[in-house]
Amino acid sequence: MRKLTYLIVQTIDGYIAGPDNDDPSPWFVLEGDHADPLREEFPDTYPTHVRSMLGMESTPNRHFDTVLQGRGSYGIGLRYGITNAYRHLRSIVFSTTMPQSPDPTVELVRTDPVATVRALKQEDGMDIWLCGGGRLAATLREEIDRLIVKLHPIVAGDGIPLFHGASFRPERYDLTDVQHYRSGVAVLTYDKRG
Repeated sequence: MRKLTYLIVQTIDGYIAGPDNDDPSPWFVLEGDHADPLREEFPDTYPTHVRSMLGMESTPNRHFDTVLQGRGSYGIGLRYGITNAYRHLRSIVFSTTMPQSPDPTVELVRTDPVATVRALKQEDGMDIWLCGGGRLAATLREEIDRLIVKLHPIVAGDGIPLFHGASFRPERYDLTDVQHYRSGVAVLTYDKRG
């Protein structure tokens, strides 16, 4: 069965985007000794237009063949005229407010995300990447099998949390891998306790 992995960049104080759901990349440490190892391990998570700038056009996906986004995360790319940031993956956007997909290569799902993810897990293929955002992660929390947090040495003070709007219900994950870098970035991998 395919796994759902929530792989996300986060600040020390738990935020994945600013309070207005602005593009978080300017405040994260994008370069440093963590950049090359993460690019090699997770090439699938780099937007298609960035992959071409980095000479990664022919780099095969290593972990994922499907990406999931909520309306807010998807909207960040739309503000820059990018209708499908992940053309090298099957792109699915969950939204009840969008009347139709602005790109024929992006599947718009207006129904229950949990049921959709359960069906996706039964399909053949590579794992599924939950790209964001926090509200979709809160909705899909029970379906997340692996959580990979790229923890950056930044305190934001406010913003969109990792699980935005989730109810208080502690769940245990096992820490299965830790990578530390001189840049201050730490990559923490957690697997849901079975």
